[in-house]
Amino acid sequence: MEENKNEIIKVCLLAGKIMLQSGAETYRVEDTMLRIASSFGVVNAQSYATPTGIMFSVDETEPTNFVRILDRSTDLHKVAIVNSISRKISSKELTVNEASELLKEVEVQKHAYPIYIQILAASLVSGCFTIMFQGQWTDFIPALFVGGFGFSAMIYLHKVVEIQFFAEFLASLFIGLIAYLFIDIGIGKELDKIIIGSVMPLVPGLLITNAVRDLMAGHLVSGLSKGAEAFLTAFAIGAGVAVVFSFI
Repeated sequence: MEENKNEIIKVCLLAGKIMLQSGAETYRVEDTMLRIASSFGVVNAQSYATPTGIMFSVDETEPTNFVRILDRSTDLHKVAIVNSISRKISSKELTVNEASELLKEVEVQKHAYPIYIQILAASLVSGCFTIMFQGQWTDFIPALFVGGFGFSAMIYLHKVVEIQFFAEFLASLFIGLIAYLFIDIGIGKELDKIIIGSVMPLVPGLLITNAVRDLMAGHLVSGLSKGAEAFLTAFAIGAGVAVVFSFI
């Protein structure tokens, strides 16, 4: 029985870890872990998740297990897969060992597109956002190049400088500089529209959404921490562009 309880704990923690690392809301992580535990017969389980860690116990008087979350990204496909596994557990289609094996497979899977496809997508998105924000078609091509360069710069700088704030600050700084150079040589007409469209791939949309949803669900610690992270990202983007405008 004790061995089975340990396996249940491992399954719950692994499911929560995958979801948090993939960009899921903390209330969804806690709910999924509790549902999995309940489906395996653990009715008094306790879970508490923050963006950087998970605490879980099968009972109020049992020792608490802790998992540290170091890396976070956006992979909603993994979140959907874990949710699907959770539903199968709830319907008694999976045993503890089967669920554990499936979750281990999900953990090592890589669903991200290659870097060049991400850069191409960022370029196209930048151009489309420029038009959406009432830019002219003559600004589409500059935004295409500026957005792609800015996104690729952020990816490279994030590998060199692990602090995301500085990577986003420098990327937005390059976006402002290159957009100004395009205008200066006569390619493009509206500098502000090109910059606005080009920085959109850097905007932390999912982070802002999750912060609001966590706050609405009553998870104040997670909501405020994610909100602060989103604010710092937005500040870094704005500061980088502001530095360029202060010198032109």
